[in-house]
Amino acid sequence: MTDTMKHWAARGGIVLLIAAVAFGGWWLLRPKGFGPGIVAGNGRIEATEIDVAAKTPGRIADILVDEGDFVRQGQVVAHIDTQVLEAQRAEAEAQLAQAQNAIQTGLSQVSQQESDRAAAQAVVQQRQAEFNAASKRLARSTTLAREGATPQQERDDDEASVQSARAAIEAARAQVAASDAAIATARSQVIGARSNVEAVKATIRRISADITDSALKAPRDGRIQYRIAQPGEVVAGGGKVLNLVDLSDVYMTFFLPEEVAGKVGMGSEIRIVLDAAPNYVIPAMASFVADVAQFTPKTVETASERQKLMFRVKARIAPALLREHIKQVKTGLPGMAYVNVAPGTAWPARLAVNVGQ
Repeated sequence: MTDTMKHWAARGGIVLLIAAVAFGGWWLLRPKGFGPGIVAGNGRIEATEIDVAAKTPGRIADILVDEGDFVRQGQVVAHIDTQVLEAQRAEAEAQLAQAQNAIQTGLSQVSQQESDRAAAQAVVQQRQAEFNAASKRLARSTTLAREGATPQQERDDDEASVQSARAAIEAARAQVAASDAAIATARSQVIGARSNVEAVKATIRRISADITDSALKAPRDGRIQYRIAQPGEVVAGGGKVLNLVDLSDVYMTFFLPEEVAGKVGMGSEIRIVLDAAPNYVIPAMASFVADVAQFTPKTVETASERQKLMFRVKARIAPALLREHIKQVKTGLPGMAYVNVAPGTAWPARLAVNVGQ
């Protein structure tokens, strides 16, 4: 072996020795696993997003919050211009006054028609009395005329008076019937006017509700994520104005293989470690475990491919903990979710809960 070959062989040996030492050091210092009872999956922090939208079409009058602002449930965050609605309500209120006046007019007509009926009924009684008197005179004159004590003409005149009185009674009764019909008509008009009043009142309540809903309010506590529209823009009914994140419903979605997903149940303890804050361990619980695989390979032939069957799990963070750290809650952060699938096994010290201050 030449000197050159010996020189390169010595160099190669040194390189191999360094590589072996480096591998041994990595093996000794590599991050240790958490044991067979701990399974993990990666995911991102998510939260429920809610759109604040206009109920009715209109122009945005103002927006009272900016992106990133925290809002409370019921807080007014924007206004839709209500000039048109205010005009519609004023019109409906005028219609209400007219309908109420129509009720009073109808009641007056009912009273008048009832008075006319009473008068007509009195006339019927008067005509009935006249008929009775005429009938008695006719009876007397008939007897006297038969005995020759009175002229036949007088008897004929009395008979004509009886027929006239009978006709007068019929006319008076017809007037009573006409008054009854007029009363019924007037009462129907009152009922119609009252129905109209209720309809107009319902219209006023609807318009008032639309005016109230024109003050857009935050449906939940959260943080404004986007201003979708700007003041002065016209939006349709249901048009989105703001988007907020519900910080009381924050979770991480991750996937587990089928051989361990079956061991995770609702309420299982989960620990979350974010890439941006690896020193903190956030407690969570399983709020959803899929009962069917979320994705599979196109062909399943080998055991390794069958392991690609994955099930979605949602780890929800407790709302009380979120409220304590509301200012630090951010969505979209990646991290790891760890699940203890061995009942009775304690969590490793590295996964002890640590949420900071």
